[in-house]
Amino acid sequence: MKKISIGTWAYTIGPYADNPVPWDEVVTKLAALRFDGLELGGFGIHPHPDNLPTREGRRECAQKVRDAGLEFSGLAANLWGEHLLDTADNAAYLAEFRKNLAFCADMGIPGIRVDAVQPPTIFDTVDYATARDRAVRTWRQCAKDAADEGVYVTWEFEPGFAFNKPSDIIGIVEEVGHPNFGIMYDTCHAHMVAAVGARQPGEKETLPGGALELARKLRGKINHLHLIDSDGTLHDEDTSTHAPFGGGVLDYDVLIPELLQSGVPHDWWTIDLCHWPDAWAVTAQCKRAIDELNRKFAS
Repeated sequence: MKKISIGTWAYTIGPYADNPVPWDEVVTKLAALRFDGLELGGFGIHPHPDNLPTREGRRECAQKVRDAGLEFSGLAANLWGEHLLDTADNAAYLAEFRKNLAFCADMGIPGIRVDAVQPPTIFDTVDYATARDRAVRTWRQCAKDAADEGVYVTWEFEPGFAFNKPSDIIGIVEEVGHPNFGIMYDTCHAHMVAAVGARQPGEKETLPGGALELARKLRGKINHLHLIDSDGTLHDEDTSTHAPFGGGVLDYDVLIPELLQSGVPHDWWTIDLCHWPDAWAVTAQCKRAIDELNRKFAS
């Protein structure tokens, strides 16, 4: 059986930005719903390097999570204030990454998420080859640094960030070429990228087999999974709509068997309800749905 977690950012951003769910309440409810863990959105009022600056405080926080019967499945680090593709100097980005990496090490968090930071419109001002070289060079260094701390790096592609075509995703992970770097395969992003071609600059690039074909092409390169449905739309014309299970078009009867062969080196399945308007209310529903998938395919 797979271990089930959920991203805590769903309760702090978007519809919850003005009234985030307190951290202790999140931990208590997820434990009551029999989650195995949580994936930390390291920003806002939830724990992050700046509001937990000491190793002692971090270890105390992590122990409270363990005492509730939960583990951490990963960290979504707050790197969105940095510049990655639109600067030749990656020192500030790397410094922020390393700050979050130290936080992972202190908290016992096994993986750290990155993305391309800038939107796909960045290619209006930075040429593609230059931007790609900057991402590859920086992420290769991140992978090396994280390996020294026993933490893996996972890149979440999506329509709202640069490099959102299947060939970008496959090519960049190969070009980084570090065993500690891989792809976060989010099922709704995969559908919007590979089947819809949402927000792709220039000529649209999709795959006949959509998300399933992309998963097959990424076998051996995926090191983290987010499971959620897609209704084929964008949230605020920006990123993929993360629809609760059953609220979209994804066929998990074909996706899950493929993802079980993807080579992910751990047992976590993470629910992602990012920007869903009543994420707190539908968490239990999503837990029941993913538990059924777990029983059906991973028992």
